[in-house]
Amino acid sequence: MSRPTVQQLISHLQLEPLEGEGGLFRRTWLASHALEPANLGAPYHEAKPLGSCIYYLLTEESDSFSAFHRLPTDEIYHFYLGDPVTLFMLDSHGVGEEITLGHDLLHGQHVQYVVKGDKWQASILKEGGQYALMGTTMAPAFTAGDFELGNRAELLAHYPTHRDWITRLTRT
Repeated sequence: MSRPTVQQLISHLQLEPLEGEGGLFRRTWLASHALEPANLGAPYHEAKPLGSCIYYLLTEESDSFSAFHRLPTDEIYHFYLGDPVTLFMLDSHGVGEEITLGHDLLHGQHVQYVVKGDKWQASILKEGGQYALMGTTMAPAFTAGDFELGNRAELLAHYPTHRDWITRLTRT
């Protein structure tokens, strides 16, 4: 089996640019049932579908990275194919964590990883990589109001020890 090209993946999976965050995506599932706000609790103030899932593609293009963003719900990453990806997270106490998504399980890479809600997160291909096809799943589902894009100046003020990652993985 040959490795598909970036253009083949984009065409076959019908991927579109993910505005603000970066990369390419397509939602593949949105649950048909929803929970009312009273059953969800904080921070949710509107009914939300029970779950959602997307394809997500990063490429070697210089602007192809997932910019720092935060979601209120846990997000499960699934690594499908391609080259390793660095996933960087910042918690509310200023602690940074870096993991690698990829297929080399015996050397610390993850094919599945959960980013806890309210953590800042960003990702980028490891140097020399061509692309990575991943997916993410959220329950309750992702809705546009959940997404908070990181502001470079504010993140630098709160997390000065992570200046390199913040500068590299935020958009001006």
